Amino acid sequence: MCYSATMKMMKAFLLVILAYMLAGAAAVGTGLWFHAGQPIVIVALADLAATIVVFIFSVLTNNSSIYDPYWSVAPVPIALFWLLQPGSNGFANPRHVLIFALLCLWAIRLTTNWAIRWRGLSHEDWRYADIRKQTGSFYWPASFVGIHLLPTLLVFLGSLALWPILSDRNSQLTWLDGVAALVVLTAVTIEGTADVQMQRFRRQPAPAEQVIPPGLWSFTRHPNYFGEVLFWWGLYLFVPLAYPHFWWVIIGPVAILLLFLGASIPLMEHHLLAGHPTYAEYQKRVSRFIPWMPR
Repeated sequence: MCYSATMKMMKAFLLVILAYMLAGAAAVGTGLWFHAGQPIVIVALADLAATIVVFIFSVLTNNSSIYDPYWSVAPVPIALFWLLQPGSNGFANPRHVLIFALLCLWAIRLTTNWAIRWRGLSHEDWRYADIRKQTGSFYWPASFVGIHLLPTLLVFLGSLALWPILSDRNSQLTWLDGVAALVVLTAVTIEGTADVQMQRFRRQPAPAEQVIPPGLWSFTRHPNYFGEVLFWWGLYLFVPLAYPHFWWVIIGPVAILLLFLGASIPLMEHHLLAGHPTYAEYQKRVSRFIPWMPR
């Protein structure tokens, strides 16, 4: 039974790897087809092509969770594309190396966390299951727009902060880069610590009267979400002083902040309230988003 389950998971992971390899090939093909276009437009079209391929695999497997790792995987090839622009000197630039290394650190940690927690093709995220119930026969159009296309758009907007930095050979390290790097490292540390603490908390039987989980979860009800938002704002901090005319790339972290505050957190809170009787007390005592001392 254990051997059978292991083989089943291996096949599921191989299928996901195949999906993302084909998505990458579609993105490269799209980029080559539109090679004469404006770089931001090329990335947008390639991003869309890759998303469509992953969506096709979601339909074929009847599981939208195939898309879940896209959020942390996509920014890395996008950054590589910026680094390959004619005006960039790529990895010969220390600033480029710093930013790309921080991006890869975040991507590896988040993708690894997904791989550890993923339960295979027989399981679908509860949020997607709720959407499936609500939309009925219109589930797949809703899935394409809400579960696949919208997150792709948000990650694309967040990755725009990398464009002016990584495509410029004159990009120089400044004092603000140290601040930005510290913010990014803090964000990744918060996310990683929060995930480990929650996994440990779930494995151990907690006293019936325990309302507040230990660690970071005692200071904010959603430290993993706070860390994720902080990461995208950290990337943006590499831009303002060096490229003030690219002020508009702030749309990325703002959009991601609004996503978590307006959609992700309310959905999660509603779900937890329905399944955990003590969560209402937890809400009263612990900050919703920004870490703060518990009441």
